[in-house]
Amino acid sequence: MSSHSHKGTSFYGDAAPYRSREGLSTRPVASSDEIQLHIDPGIDFDDEITGLRGQVKKLKNVAEEIGSEVKFQRDFLEQVQMVMIQAQAGVKNNLRRLNKSIVKNGSNNIVHVIAFALVCFFIVYFWSKMSRK
Repeated sequence: MSSHSHKGTSFYGDAAPYRSREGLSTRPVASSDEIQLHIDPGIDFDDEITGLRGQVKKLKNVAEEIGSEVKFQRDFLEQVQMVMIQAQAGVKNNLRRLNKSIVKNGSNNIVHVIAFALVCFFIVYFWSKMSRK
């Protein structure tokens, strides 16, 4: 174990120096578990900030486009829903009318259909009898 007196020492005290691509480097300090941060003066922060601002603008534009697309799709779905509601109402009205007409003229229609079927049956029956002779 390490020569430190307290338990749970940090891993950074024995770490090798690390250098990130942004020019920041870490150096272990002998007397503590903290890291010392050194900023490399060779970086042009104005260019970095300008680049970040450009990326933020692009992200903002993408977010606005996504928002307008979502609004367009929501409006489209609302229109489709209205068309469906109107179509359902039309179908219900037509079914109601059809039911009323069936109730009014239902018995007459059934008699006509049965009479027509009987006439067709007798025509086919007599025609088959005649063709056999």
